Amino acid sequence: MIEIRRTFTHVEQIHHEFGPVADKPLLRGAIGVVMTNPFAGRYEPDLLPMMNALQATGIAMAERLRAAMGVPAERIEGYGKGAIVGAAGELEHGAMWHVPGGYAMRELLGWKGDRNAYVRGRGEAKTGQPGNALSIVPSTKKVGAPGSALDVPLTHINASYVRSHFDAIEVRVPGAPLADEIVFILAMSCGPRVHARMAGLAASAISQWDGLR
Repeated sequence: MIEIRRTFTHVEQIHHEFGPVADKPLLRGAIGVVMTNPFAGRYEPDLLPMMNALQATGIAMAERLRAAMGVPAERIEGYGKGAIVGAAGELEHGAMWHVPGGYAMRELLGWKGDRNAYVRGRGEAKTGQPGNALSIVPSTKKVGAPGSALDVPLTHINASYVRSHFDAIEVRVPGAPLADEIVFILAMSCGPRVHARMAGLAASAISQWDGLR
């Protein structure tokens, strides 16, 4: 079911946003795979087999993005995911990425929950231990023409309320997706916005380890 046509990787360093130059530039990256949509042009009531088939793709993409960024998993502080569905598909086809994309990154970063329980709709177990990607991975998706851009949201890996890490990275794969394709996207960052100063919960003050605060 998995037929990949292209892989696109984007890595950037942000030194400043019209303010002082940061001591350490913000490193962000995204990876997109362009693959055939097996459901293009028709309605398929059962999408779960494809969602499960994508798990290995998600794991490979997460590791490939980390390697492209050139940092160990411990350096990753923010993450997000997204999908651009070609015009012959439907928005729900992008939702097939929620589990295989999100949990690939969470497991790369040390999450200890039960992915299979989540797939079955039975929630997820958490260890309550710091540093294991407790925060839900933010997501966005759209149906778009070749060359469409998607703003992929980013939040802190351990607490969704850390304002300094509210961010987004624009991803566009030139010439994709064709009408019968999907672009599945993962994104990661190594820190807060380069000039973050909006107060709120600091990453260093995370205390509840529930994925929220």
